[in-house]
Amino acid sequence: MIFNKTKYLLPIVAVLFIGCNGLSETKTIKLAHGLDVNHPVHKAMQRMGDELEKVSNGQMKMTIYPNQQLGTERECLELLQIGALDMTKVSGAVMENFSPRMRVFGLPFIFRDRDHAFKVFDGELGKELLEDCKKYRLKGLGYYDSGSRSFYTKKNPIETPEDLKGLKIRVMESKTAIGMVKALGGSPTPISWGEIYTSLQQGVIDGAENNPPSFYLSRHYEVCKYYTLDEHTIIPDVLVAGTHLWEGLSEQQQKWMGQVVENSIAYQRVLWLDAEEEALEAVQKAGVQVLRPDKTNFSEKVNTVYAEYRKDEEIDRLIRVIQNTN
Repeated sequence: MIFNKTKYLLPIVAVLFIGCNGLSETKTIKLAHGLDVNHPVHKAMQRMGDELEKVSNGQMKMTIYPNQQLGTERECLELLQIGALDMTKVSGAVMENFSPRMRVFGLPFIFRDRDHAFKVFDGELGKELLEDCKKYRLKGLGYYDSGSRSFYTKKNPIETPEDLKGLKIRVMESKTAIGMVKALGGSPTPISWGEIYTSLQQGVIDGAENNPPSFYLSRHYEVCKYYTLDEHTIIPDVLVAGTHLWEGLSEQQQKWMGQVVENSIAYQRVLWLDAEEEALEAVQKAGVQVLRPDKTNFSEKVNTVYAEYRKDEEIDRLIRVIQNTN
């Protein structure tokens, strides 16, 4: 009998062709954000990408673009909406411009402490607001810890709200943040993250407000020597995908994504605690005066912000849900 090699090779070639062009094709996810590569969020994303490649057996990968390489937070969300980017991380304060009900998270002193905030973010209300993002072609995936935001200034310390009077304070593109600074007596000045350092140097602004790791890693402490831990807001960072990405994934791929996102959030929250401690220690060594004022002086001044937001029945409901969460 003559051995017909072609008879046996053809099925093998067919299988290899299918494997290269179909079932094993790698799905690469483009993820962009505005933070430094040493930031806990970036490190958590790197781990998420590594884990995704591992659990999917190489079928899914992530390419991460940090440091505003693909634009500001607002621009990255817009890229998600048109399908030009797959994932991003944005502050909840920026997210409120795209998913309006999320602005409740930016209300000053609405959370009693970090544990209270996590119960809300990880509970039914947090999930409800993530789901709400679908209306705007965005898929909310979860909440990273972004700590508490506090004021830092160039020339004078902020010990009471009266010390903010007349000062130009950088805020995010958030109506809630703008209203808060106005209520406290300052002059809110929206500026993108990448422009803050130069704006401080040139006197365009007198100060800003952010959490300790961001204050440190941005090197804003080189210009601002006063950091007032009034901890006026606990606004989460929101991990977001475009609906074009999510709806294009198979059920198995969505499960892989859900798993690595959940693990990334848990890992980031651990990293964050260490980063906060290291940042405060480092800026003090660099000559920054860290102040811990009486927070009630600040919280009493923002009642006007709440009065305005409570006019909206839905936001009023969300406020009550948060305040009643134990």
